[in-house]
Amino acid sequence: MPGDNAMALSVSELSAALKRMVEGEFGNVRLRGEISGFKRAASGHVYLALKDDKAVIDGVMWRGNAARIAFAAQDGLEVVASGKLTTYPGRSKYQIVIDSLELAGEGALMALFEKLKAQLGTEGLFANERKKRLPFLPRVIGVVTSPTGAVIRDILHRLEDRCPSHVVLWPVKVQGQGAAEEVAAAVRGFDALAPGGPVPRPDLLIVARGGGSIEDLWAFNEEVVVRAIADCRIPVISAVGHETDTSLSDHAADLRAPTPTAAAELAVPVLADLRHTIATMALRTERCVRRYHERGGERLQALVRVMPKRDALLAPQRQRTDDLAQRLGLGLERRLGVARRRLDQSGAALRPAMLAHRHSAAAARLAAASRMLDAVNPDNLLKRGYVRVTAQGSGAVVTSAAQARGVGALMLRFGDGEVAAVVEQAGAKPYTPPKAKPAKTESGPPVDQPKLL
Repeated sequence: MPGDNAMALSVSELSAALKRMVEGEFGNVRLRGEISGFKRAASGHVYLALKDDKAVIDGVMWRGNAARIAFAAQDGLEVVASGKLTTYPGRSKYQIVIDSLELAGEGALMALFEKLKAQLGTEGLFANERKKRLPFLPRVIGVVTSPTGAVIRDILHRLEDRCPSHVVLWPVKVQGQGAAEEVAAAVRGFDALAPGGPVPRPDLLIVARGGGSIEDLWAFNEEVVVRAIADCRIPVISAVGHETDTSLSDHAADLRAPTPTAAAELAVPVLADLRHTIATMALRTERCVRRYHERGGERLQALVRVMPKRDALLAPQRQRTDDLAQRLGLGLERRLGVARRRLDQSGAALRPAMLAHRHSAAAARLAAASRMLDAVNPDNLLKRGYVRVTAQGSGAVVTSAAQARGVGALMLRFGDGEVAAVVEQAGAKPYTPPKAKPAKTESGPPVDQPKLL
């Protein structure tokens, strides 16, 4: 076959030949396409792909050139890449080594702006329900902007003119690579401050930047900044660009200011106006209080005029008091008369003749009762020859012979004294006198008691 004797090329030789041909044929080129797969490596190099509706080409941008990108490159952005077309032998593919990257035009950024606005709006980041009310008189105001330039000077000057406040500046880049990340970190840093810490926590934030092109302001359209502002618990005023400029940060903030100077005016009231308002309100309050007192005095005087006099109010009570006093006197006199009559009747019942009669009757009743008592007195019966028999020891009265035999030892009481007796009869129970119990004394042994009878 033809070419069988041709020299065989190695893979490296073929790749080198293709590389020389591509670089010699095309050299430096400018490609227009949409960024896809944008990635910034830790080394600082940038890797991406440019595509249109029919083809894709890989690209690489070395660290030195990548640091000079004037906008925040990201997927979906249409750009124009300038560089050298070459091949990558390690993977047998061609690519463009990009020297510079620029936007394809404001139309590309506006298309991306509308896309991001619709995406974030769908998540509710721009909803009015999320907006927070600004404090009327913030003690501490945090400002996120560049430490140099006219913006921070305008804000400080305007705040000093209107109402001097404590301002805390968080310096950031407001343009170029890394600006969006710094702005977002500043907003989150302010929000993370603890109340009462060494760095005072602001009551209000102002995120500001001066005017510029859409590319210059693009950092404030980045998703990371928009989310940081929307999530911030501190009320935020966005003041990016001029009055005609609009950023996604404006939509996410709690209030949009057309300029940084206007943001300072919206942040605090005019101290002189505030003092004038307070003085006016104090004067109006004083007038209202005086008018209220005057009207109250007038109403009081009107009530005094229609109010009945003291004598007229007290006349019925006085008349009733006099009537009650008269009735009380008559009642006391009647009761006193009744008491006197009862006393007279009681005195009549206690006259001497009647008392003597009652005394004689009572004495007769007493003598009859005494005679009856003497008649039934058992001691009087003993004087007439009767004897009372009791058991020795217990003192129980013995009323029968059988009881006497059972007791044995008796005590016979006569009219003039007592005599001990013992029952002695055939068949009777012999009597054994009880042993006397010795009496206990504290000084010595018990002494036997002699019999009295």
